[in-house]
Amino acid sequence: MYDKTQLMRGSLEGCILKIIEQHMTYGYEILMNMKEAGWIDVTEGTLYPILLRLEKLHYIRAEKRDSPLGPRRKYYQITTEGRVYLRDFYTEWSKLAKTIDKLFEGGGNDDR
Repeated sequence: MYDKTQLMRGSLEGCILKIIEQHMTYGYEILMNMKEAGWIDVTEGTLYPILLRLEKLHYIRAEKRDSPLGPRRKYYQITTEGRVYLRDFYTEWSKLAKTIDKLFEGGGNDDR
Protein backbone atom coordinates (compact mmCIF):
# COMPACT_ATOMS: atom_id res chain seq x y z
CA MET A 1 0.00 0.00 0.00
CA TYR A 2 1.19 3.51 -0.83
CA ASP A 3 2.64 5.53 2.08
CA LYS A 4 1.50 9.12 1.65
CA THR A 5 3.57 10.48 4.55
CA GLN A 6 6.38 11.88 2.37
CA LEU A 7 3.96 13.50 -0.05
CA MET A 8 2.07 15.11 2.83
CA ARG A 9 5.25 16.31 4.49
CA GLY A 10 6.28 18.19 1.38
CA SER A 11 2.90 19.90 1.02
CA LEU A 12 1.85 20.77 4.55
CA GLU A 13 3.90 23.95 4.98
CA GLY A 14 2.43 25.51 1.86
CA CYS A 15 -1.12 24.53 2.77
CA ILE A 16 -0.76 25.86 6.31
CA LEU A 17 0.65 29.13 4.98
CA LYS A 18 -2.29 29.41 2.57
CA ILE A 19 -4.75 29.14 5.46
CA ILE A 20 -2.84 31.75 7.46
CA GLU A 21 -2.66 34.03 4.40
CA GLN A 22 -6.46 34.16 4.28
CA HIS A 23 -6.75 35.65 7.78
CA MET A 24 -4.97 35.82 11.13
CA THR A 25 -5.76 32.55 12.87
CA TYR A 26 -4.78 30.20 15.70
CA GLY A 27 -3.62 26.59 15.75
CA TYR A 28 -6.87 24.78 16.43
CA GLU A 29 -8.66 26.78 13.73
CA ILE A 30 -5.87 25.93 11.27
CA LEU A 31 -6.24 22.26 12.17
CA MET A 32 -10.01 22.37 11.61
CA ASN A 33 -9.52 24.11 8.23
CA MET A 34 -7.03 21.42 7.23
CA LYS A 35 -9.46 18.66 8.20
CA GLU A 36 -12.32 20.36 6.31
CA ALA A 37 -10.08 20.50 3.23
CA GLY A 38 -9.46 16.74 3.49
CA TRP A 39 -6.23 16.57 5.52
CA ILE A 40 -7.76 14.14 8.02
CA ASP A 41 -4.38 12.72 9.09
CA VAL A 42 -3.02 16.05 10.35
CA THR A 43 -2.79 16.22 14.14
CA GLU A 44 -1.70 18.82 16.67
CA GLY A 45 1.56 16.88 16.97
CA THR A 46 2.15 17.51 13.27
CA LEU A 47 0.84 21.08 13.08
CA TYR A 48 2.57 22.82 15.98
CA PRO A 49 6.16 21.88 15.05
CA ILE A 50 5.48 23.19 11.54
CA LEU A 51 4.11 26.45 12.93
CA LEU A 52 7.21 26.81 15.09
CA ARG A 53 9.44 26.16 12.08
CA LEU A 54 7.55 28.70 9.93
CA GLU A 55 7.88 31.24 12.73
CA LYS A 56 11.65 30.65 13.04
CA LEU A 57 11.98 31.11 9.27
CA HIS A 58 10.08 34.42 9.60
CA TYR A 59 7.32 33.22 7.25
CA ILE A 60 4.74 33.86 9.97
CA ARG A 61 4.63 35.87 13.15
CA ALA A 62 2.67 35.06 16.25
CA GLU A 63 1.03 37.11 18.93
CA LYS A 64 -0.94 36.18 22.01
CA ARG A 65 -4.52 37.44 22.09
CA ASP A 66 -7.39 37.08 24.49
CA SER A 67 -9.86 34.33 23.70
CA PRO A 68 -13.58 34.67 24.36
CA LEU A 69 -13.66 31.03 25.45
CA GLY A 70 -10.73 30.62 27.83
CA PRO A 71 -6.98 31.18 27.97
CA ARG A 72 -5.11 33.45 25.59
CA ARG A 73 -4.41 32.04 22.13
CA LYS A 74 -1.39 32.33 19.90
CA TYR A 75 -2.57 33.87 16.61
CA TYR A 76 -0.52 33.58 13.44
CA GLN A 77 -0.17 36.04 10.58
CA ILE A 78 1.79 35.61 7.35
CA THR A 79 4.77 37.90 6.71
CA THR A 80 6.12 39.33 3.47
CA GLU A 81 8.74 36.56 3.43
CA GLY A 82 5.96 34.03 3.95
CA ARG A 83 4.01 35.39 0.99
CA VAL A 84 7.08 35.05 -1.23
CA TYR A 85 7.64 31.48 -0.04
CA LEU A 86 3.94 30.67 -0.58
CA ARG A 87 4.00 32.05 -4.13
CA ASP A 88 7.14 30.04 -4.93
CA PHE A 89 5.69 26.91 -3.32
CA TYR A 90 2.53 27.14 -5.40
CA THR A 91 4.45 27.78 -8.61
CA GLU A 92 6.56 24.66 -8.06
CA TRP A 93 3.59 22.61 -6.87
CA SER A 94 1.64 23.53 -10.02
CA LYS A 95 4.55 22.47 -12.24
CA LEU A 96 4.85 19.15 -10.43
CA ALA A 97 1.10 18.52 -10.59
CA LYS A 98 1.08 19.17 -14.35
CA THR A 99 4.01 16.80 -14.85
CA ILE A 100 2.33 14.03 -12.86
CA ASP A 101 -1.00 14.60 -14.64
CA LYS A 102 0.74 14.40 -18.00
CA LEU A 103 2.36 11.07 -17.11
CA PHE A 104 -0.81 9.55 -15.70
CA GLU A 105 -3.11 10.82 -18.42
CA GLY A 106 -1.34 9.09 -21.28
CA GLY A 107 1.78 11.18 -21.68
CA GLY A 108 4.02 8.16 -21.13
CA ASN A 109 5.27 5.78 -23.81
CA ASP A 110 2.90 2.80 -24.16
CA ASP A 111 5.11 0.92 -26.68
CA ARG A 112 7.39 -0.70 -24.10
